[in-house]
Amino acid sequence: MQESNQARLCFRTEKLTKVYGSGPGAVEALRGIDLELPERELVVLLGASGSGKSTLLNILGGLDRPSAGRLVFRGQELTTASQRELTRYRRRHVGFVFQFYNLMASLTARENVALVTEIAEHPLTPEQALAIVGLEERLDHFPSQLSGGEQQRVAIARAIAKQPSVLLCDEPTGALDSATGIRVLEALRDVNRSMNATTLLITHNATVADMADRVIVLSDGRIREQRRNASRKDPRELSW
Repeated sequence: MQESNQARLCFRTEKLTKVYGSGPGAVEALRGIDLELPERELVVLLGASGSGKSTLLNILGGLDRPSAGRLVFRGQELTTASQRELTRYRRRHVGFVFQFYNLMASLTARENVALVTEIAEHPLTPEQALAIVGLEERLDHFPSQLSGGEQQRVAIARAIAKQPSVLLCDEPTGALDSATGIRVLEALRDVNRSMNATTLLITHNATVADMADRVIVLSDGRIREQRRNASRKDPRELSW
């Protein structure tokens, strides 16, 4: 019975801790995080600056290592994984979306997405990925010819082109106005539903939590609150 339950989990952490520095100047970014995240959920992480949100996201994504505790992905122990194994994990399973789009200015939307499809194992075509986020008619536009929301959707297309199991988003609407942000949130919701990618979204905007399956509130490196929404709101029902 226990094994069956674990098979449904995407992530499990036990007493996950992260300390930066040593001695009197050491900073505890995470202080014993115990967490179970089922497959396919859309999860919103809330918390003030310095609460540990980005540190947790980076560890789940294999960009950073915990100082102590355990991290398990689909039954695979990542805590003791080698650097090569973490690289393989990121390449095969994880898509990242950040607040700043990190697009190549000299490449079109199609070419920016192709940077990922050329190294992924079973990728979508750039055209397929861009269609999912509603940019099928902007394939050959350069970033300078796209709005901020469109650039962020290109970044989402690039992240999902490898068909990741996990989509990790750090303040993806942080640099956008509310109307544009809602369009980006719609794209993330559609990806979560159509690709069944477990989606974690960091935001400082508590309103966004209403579109999630699960909401996790962090404070001072600890989980202060965790709750499930009885129903998910459509992004167009949100306002800020």
